Amino acid sequence: QVQLLESGGGLVQAGDSLRLSCVASGGTFSTIGMGWFRQAPGKEREFLATFDWNGRTTYYADSVNGRFAISRDNVQNMLSLQMNSLKPEDTAVYYCAGKSDRIATHFEYEYAYWGRGTQVTVSS
Repeated sequence: QVQLLESGGGLVQAGDSLRLSCVASGGTFSTIGMGWFRQAPGKEREFLATFDWNGRTTYYADSVNGRFAISRDNVQNMLSLQMNSLKPEDTAVYYCAGKSDRIATHFEYEYAYWGRGTQVTVSS
């Protein structure tokens, strides 16, 4: 069973940067499709970023495109999300998610593995 653990959240000011990490265990990380999601208070969980099957092409939600960057390290079994130019509306619990194949998707239901999330709060 794949287990995911996020870290790196915190309280920052608008315009700051933050880097989230997600460590995977219990599976062959290089074969797992990975993505980032977030859920703000009172809102549904939102897709943020993922990779194509080869790991070279990335996909982003419009709300974070150009500000956030997803990356993975298959040696360290780690997924990262670099977040720049943070805004108060980026305040949410951030989740990493995994799926048993590397076909890119933004659909939440296609991800079988989820971390517990890490809180990001951006003050104005």
